[in-house]
Amino acid sequence: MYEPNVVGDWQEYDEHAGLRVRVHRLEAGEPPRGRDDAAEGLTYFSVRVTVENRGDRAVGIHLEDGQIDVRIGPDGESAFIDWRNSQFIEGFDVYPLRRATAVLYAAGPEAALSHVDVQVQLRVDEEWAGRRLWAGRVGVPGSAAGAPVGACRDSLAHQVSVFLQEQAEEGTA
Repeated sequence: MYEPNVVGDWQEYDEHAGLRVRVHRLEAGEPPRGRDDAAEGLTYFSVRVTVENRGDRAVGIHLEDGQIDVRIGPDGESAFIDWRNSQFIEGFDVYPLRRATAVLYAAGPEAALSHVDVQVQLRVDEEWAGRRLWAGRVGVPGSAAGAPVGACRDSLAHQVSVFLQEQAEEGTA
């Protein structure tokens, strides 16, 4: 069974040697140029998509509106995307050992933000790369803070958090 990436994971592209992408910093926050009137009553959040070139040649990157899809809630409904506040990568040459980051502002009902799926389809040198999917939640990265009791009990992030807390407690004894 196919499992999506967790927000923060890097995903490499086999068809473009050295190129990798990740979705990260999924967090609540207001957009810099003010709220869109159409998002009234919704909770804003931002997500960053970073493309890194570890190859040996420069590649032209396009990551524009329509290439990032954000779905929220258990039913995977489309989030409101604030195109005016978002910053995309439009025809940028990413040289070896360099990165480029897009910042997307979206909004949705607060109750639905415990399930966020972000799908990215990158265009590299005028060629479409395969779609990649990341799953996460709005809040503190790698933490179950703010989640209902038991909501993240079996998640990898929760297991890591518990392990680190146990290690810290052993070190203080």
